[in-house]
Formats: sequence, C-alpha cells, structure tokens
Amino acid sequence: MTTVDDYHQFCRGVRALCRVDLEQYKRGQMERRIRTFAATRGAGRLAEYLRLLRRDPRELDAFLDRITINVSQLWRNPGEWGAIAAGVLPELAAGGRIRAWCAGCSYGAEAYTLAAVAAEAVPAARIDVRGTDIDARMVARAREGRFSVADARDVPPAALARWFDREGGELVAHPDLRRRLRFDTGDLLRMRVRARSYDLVLCRNTVIYFTPGVRDDLHARLAESLRPGGVLLVGATERVADPAALGLRPLRPHTYRREG
Repeated sequence: MTTVDDYHQFCRGVRALCRVDLEQYKRGQMERRIRTFAATRGAGRLAEYLRLLRRDPRELDAFLDRITINVSQLWRNPGEWGAIAAGVLPELAAGGRIRAWCAGCSYGAEAYTLAAVAAEAVPAARIDVRGTDIDARMVARAREGRFSVADARDVPPAALARWFDREGGELVAHPDLRRRLRFDTGDLLRMRVRARSYDLVLCRNTVIYFTPGVRDDLHARLAESLRPGGVLLVGATERVADPAALGLRPLRPHTYRREG
C-alpha cells in the first residue's frame, strides 16, 4: 500500500496556485511552520487548508505573509550600510555608473536604502537599482515607495529629510530617489539572469531556509550575474560554501568580489 505524502501534495497545490515552490526549502522547518499555521486557521489537515487557500484570496495572502521572508526596514543594520558606503561603493563607481540588484527585495526597503546610500556616497555616479521578489504583492508595494514610520526608525535624520516626504502617517520616497529604482516579479531559482550584468548584488537573509543544494545553485547564479570586480553581499548569518569555485574572493565576512 502506497502512503500519500500530504505535505508533498500540499506543496504541489501551492506551486500551482501561486508559483511558490515550497519543496526548495528545508522541509523540517517549513513543514512545521505550515502545519502550525494551518491549525491556527482551523484546518486540521493540509488538504483541507489547501482547499481554503484556493477559495479565499485573503487567506492566501495571510499564508504567503507567514511563509515568505518579508521582514525588513530602511537602513536595516546601519553599520553595514556605513561599510558599504565607505568600502564598496566608491570603487564600484569608478566607471561612472553602478548597476545593482537587490535579489529577494520584499517590499523594497533595502533597495531604496541602497539607492539613497549610493547617491550620497558617490554623487557623481549614475545609480540604477533593480529589485526582484517572487511575491507580486510585495513588488507592487515596493513600486509605491511607501513606508511606515517604524520602517524608518534607523534612518539618519538628514537622509530621512532628504529622501522621504511625509504623507499622513506614512513616508513616501522622493521622486529623485524613485527614479533610480525599478522592481520586477521574479523567482530567484528560475528567472533568467544575464551574465556579467551587475556591479553589486545584495541577497541578504533570503537563503537561510533553502536546502543546501538550492542555496549553492542560487549563489552560483548570483555570482554569474556579476561583472569582473563586482561585489556580492549575503546575510550576516549566511556564507557562500565554496567561493573559489564560483570565481569569488572573500573581502570580509559575507562580502565577496567576483574575480576576472
């Protein structure tokens, strides 16, 4: 008698519903998270919860918020941005332009931060920042450039005044900042990425739930997207397993340069 893997069936159903492939993530962590969340929504079985997701768009939104990593803020980890401004951006700007990619950008806080930090660190350079995320809802939000006051709790006061306007209880990115950014929906594990097309790639706090094989394949794709001399930044708790095999040289913890 064949035992049906209800988690596998659930993952297939979610993939068909919203293109999120849960089987690329570490099963133990993700399965526990999903089963616990489904139980809080009144669904004792995954098949029952999948039916709920199919018929209720609001429940699907709540589910996606639970399983995707949309925790971010402007100028998150301020010390890191200081290091990027002083030690990474000036060298990358030597050619007069920085083409950057925020991979897994969520609702855009990191991308807007990068654009603002770069504009101040290397004002003579042209700054082009692309943000991509698998969640179309987050991409739509990123395009609006709207943030809560809580999102801005670590923004230096001068930068906040220069780059954001207050509208009611929200902060809205200034047009001069927004023109430096564009956002697209894309699955990092499947989207086509042109080789040697970026000077700087940020993919931070995105791969921690991926299986090691999926993580390594993604890092290889990110490395391939860098021009020679370009820089890859990963999360503070992340690492590239074999940098040399990908043509990367560590510069400091979680920072790598693409060799020629």
